[in-house]
Amino acid sequence: MTSPYQNKNQSSWLKITEELIEKHPLENEQIVNAVLTSWKQIFESKIGPLSIGVQIFPTPQIMSNIIHELIPYNLAQRIGGNYRVGITKTEKDIVYEPDAKYSVEIKASSSKNDIYADRSYAQPSLDSDTKDKNGYYIGVNFEKFETLNDGEYRKVEFDENGNILYPKINQIKFGYLEHTDWIPQSSAKGQQARLTKESKKYKLIKLYPSS
Repeated sequence: MTSPYQNKNQSSWLKITEELIEKHPLENEQIVNAVLTSWKQIFESKIGPLSIGVQIFPTPQIMSNIIHELIPYNLAQRIGGNYRVGITKTEKDIVYEPDAKYSVEIKASSSKNDIYADRSYAQPSLDSDTKDKNGYYIGVNFEKFETLNDGEYRKVEFDENGNILYPKINQIKFGYLEHTDWIPQSSAKGQQARLTKESKKYKLIKLYPSS
């Protein structure tokens, strides 16, 4: 697929992103619900006799991996039909079977506003044996567990309706990214890539919270 931003002025990027989101078969509300449901399920489940946020407090990387697995599952379960969880190394996290260009990657981070990827995302996909780095992305930012003054972790908190007060999802974004939007770490040993300032501002739209 030709880049929708090709030869377009940066001043038009936001409008292009909004149009791309409008064309996507997923509704914004479906994305938000899948993310929030997945986050809640993490704290409702158990690992053996232990509960996350009560007896065990996984690292941000582990929490990111868990919600990364749950979001595609919950979308496929709730919407069904055309959506399924990506399985092979060439498939995106959420596969839209009628048209692959609407398949979606997921990136989750405990950073307040940034998402990260493997440094390979900053490189073009040159063959059919690798995942296409260009396309739709869901970005999720969540709170990591806080260490209290006594050295213990702050435990998960719910309101009277069972909604999670802490740790919470800080924001959910949706948009369209390409390999040129990622900046790889300069260190030869660095394995991570971050988004450019312009890409974060114009190519991802905040869906949650709404205000």
